[in-house]
Amino acid sequence: MAPNSSKLSELKVNVPAAAIAQQPLPKRDASRMLVLNRATGDINDDKFKNFTKYFQKGDVLVLNDTKVFPAHLVGAKEKGDVRIDVYLLRELRRDERLWDVVVEPARKVRIGNKVFFDGGRFYCEIIENTTTRGRIARFSYDGDLFPVLNRIGQMALPSYITREHTEDDRERFQTVFANPAKRFSIAPPTAGLHFTKETLKAIAKQGVQITYVTLHLGQCVLEPIEVEDLSKHRMYSEYFEVSRETSEIINKALKSRKNVYVVGCSTLRALESSILTANMIKPNRGWTDKYIYPPYEFKIKFRLLTNFHPYGSSSQVLAAAVAGVDNLVHAYRHAVKQGYRFFAYGDAMLIV
Repeated sequence: MAPNSSKLSELKVNVPAAAIAQQPLPKRDASRMLVLNRATGDINDDKFKNFTKYFQKGDVLVLNDTKVFPAHLVGAKEKGDVRIDVYLLRELRRDERLWDVVVEPARKVRIGNKVFFDGGRFYCEIIENTTTRGRIARFSYDGDLFPVLNRIGQMALPSYITREHTEDDRERFQTVFANPAKRFSIAPPTAGLHFTKETLKAIAKQGVQITYVTLHLGQCVLEPIEVEDLSKHRMYSEYFEVSRETSEIINKALKSRKNVYVVGCSTLRALESSILTANMIKPNRGWTDKYIYPPYEFKIKFRLLTNFHPYGSSSQVLAAAVAGVDNLVHAYRHAVKQGYRFFAYGDAMLIV
């Protein structure tokens, strides 16, 4: 083990299958919210509807405004006897119709294979392997693939959601503040799923400034951490943007000793990828493979709203870096005992 490194197995908590939320609640803001004090380890059981009471005038709320697109295509190989799931990560070159994708089952998809979709109306050909499950694929369409995805694509729901996908997932696996111009994420910042437009209005009325960063979630969502020594894991790069306006709003709050509430692990990764040596946020954009794992020294003071994440996910590991491993495991075990709903469509946790 590297000095002071943490072990993945330290984060293992037995989450019963019945605790894994298969459906979103009828109302977004009806979730429960566990409040964890990272300094003391104290836990309080609350409701997300009470989230507004934690703010004071001058505080800042930071959201990730990425928009999820239906990145999951269900297809079949040329003989049509094997189902192949293709997850589109990002468009590489439109003129060559190339996309970075993940395929499942990976062992069935080799270079030169074609996967057909939409009753054989179009296909992709695998031209390169990038990782165990990652591929570069050339699609047979001309022009913009997004209209096709909007018609036949599915939201890339996590594998632990075992039911069939529904049209409701197109709305619910998406935040209400997603920016239509930023439709390049395969998954939402799940902590943001609890917000309604009414919640945001109520927070703003309290004199809280709401600002946005962008980080498009990609292959990190699909590939769990599989090494015991957390320091040995390597993140996949994801595109992010932190605007000048957002950096100025956050820096002003930090200088005024106001609270900065960060919604979602992806939001925190974007901010930590944009830190100056003076512990201030700078405007920045590009690709980040920032990997946050315990122990980690954060450069700014913040409070994190997150969800209960699956074992071995980079988001769970990041939350452990924020809360401390022992505190996080204690909170997860408490949540299991108290009947909280887990993972993407589950309940929230506020780490203060």
